[in-house]
Amino acid sequence: MKRRSYGGLLALNAVLLAALGFVAFAPGAAGQGSASRRPRGEYTMVGGLVQGFSESAIYVIDSTNQELIALRWDRSTKSLKGIGFRDLAADARRNDGRPR
Repeated sequence: MKRRSYGGLLALNAVLLAALGFVAFAPGAAGQGSASRRPRGEYTMVGGLVQGFSESAIYVIDSTNQELIALRWDRSTKSLKGIGFRDLAADARRNDGRPR
């Protein structure tokens, strides 16, 4: 090979090494902070009926984070649509005068 082609390859390798260093030492994204890190959930899904809809619903419970979401299948768009969300931990802490 000619000496000139080695110079181009060396320049390309230097640019790639600089790009790799930039990516490796760049600060993390805002969502990756350890202070706001959310624990990995453990999920349970249950199917059931919903009043007011012809389709059934899927209830997804995250037992680690104590949350519940309800989803339904929309036939027209062929996608899942959210029905509702509940924070089960907040519901358990709420004192509404009912006996437990």
